[in-house]
Amino acid sequence: MQALHDVAAPAKLNLFLHITGRRADGYHLLQSVFMLLDWHDTLHFERRAGGKLSREDLAAPLPEDDLTLRAARALQQATGCTEGAHIQLEKRLPAEAGLGGGSSDAASCLLALNRLWGLRLGLPALEKIGLALGADVPFFLRGRNAWVQGIGEDITPIEVPPARFAVVKPPRGLATKDIFQHPALKRDSDSATISGFAANHFGFGHNDLEPIARQLCPDVEQALQWLGSQGLSGRMTGSGSAVFALLPRGKPLAQAPAGWVVRECGNMEAHPLVGWAPSDDSV
Repeated sequence: MQALHDVAAPAKLNLFLHITGRRADGYHLLQSVFMLLDWHDTLHFERRAGGKLSREDLAAPLPEDDLTLRAARALQQATGCTEGAHIQLEKRLPAEAGLGGGSSDAASCLLALNRLWGLRLGLPALEKIGLALGADVPFFLRGRNAWVQGIGEDITPIEVPPARFAVVKPPRGLATKDIFQHPALKRDSDSATISGFAANHFGFGHNDLEPIARQLCPDVEQALQWLGSQGLSGRMTGSGSAVFALLPRGKPLAQAPAGWVVRECGNMEAHPLVGWAPSDDSV
C-alpha cells in the first residue's frame, strides 16, 4: 500500500490583522501578514483503492468530519478520482487558537493526496478547492510568508526576518464567527501598505479582532497580561485565543499557569511542502 510519511502542517501567526470593509455577501475584507511557524501537526497518508477515506487520531481526538477529511473528499469530487486514503493525524496545534491549524491540515492534505493519487493539479486548481474549505487554506498551499488581502485570496509573498516568538494558548478557545458577527467589531481600518509593514515588521499595525476577543474571552486578556508582566508586548493572532510576542534572544519565560500551552517558536521562510504542486495548471 503506497504511503506518504510524516507530512507537516505548520501553524501561522497574523503579525497584524486589519478589517478594511465588508462585502455585500457578508464576507469581511482584511489586510494581514501571515507568517509560518516551526510548530506543526504531522499527517501520514496511505493510499487505498475504492475511494474510501478514513482518519485515525494519534493525539487529541478530533471531530468526526474535520477539515482534513473534508479536503480529501473535496479533492475527490473536483477530479472524479476513485482512489481513497487512510490518514493518520498527530494533532499538536491547539484548536480555536487563531494559529490556522485546521486550514493547514487541509492544505497539507490537498498537497499530499494530489501527489499520492497522481492527480498533478496545479496550485490554482488546488486553491479553488481550498478557498471553499477556509479562507486561510490558499496561504498554506502557496507556502510562503505573505501579505494577504481581500477575503484571503489575494496573496503576495514577502520576506520576514528570522525571529523567535513566545506563543501562548490559554485554556478557552474562541469561535471565529462569534467575533466577526459582533456588532462592535471595527470594520473600517485604513488601508495599509507593504512598505509600511516592512519598516516595522514586528510592531506594525494591530489586530482589529482583539478588542472583541478580550470581551468574549477573559483568557485572552489574562494571557496578554502574563506576557506584559515579563516585559513582552503581546498581540492576539487571527481570531484567537492564542497570543504571541517577539522574544529577545536568551530571554527565559516564566512558569505558565496550569492548563496553558506556551511554546517558543521560530518563523520559517517556506512551508515544508512548498513546490509539491506546480505553480500553474498546465501540467
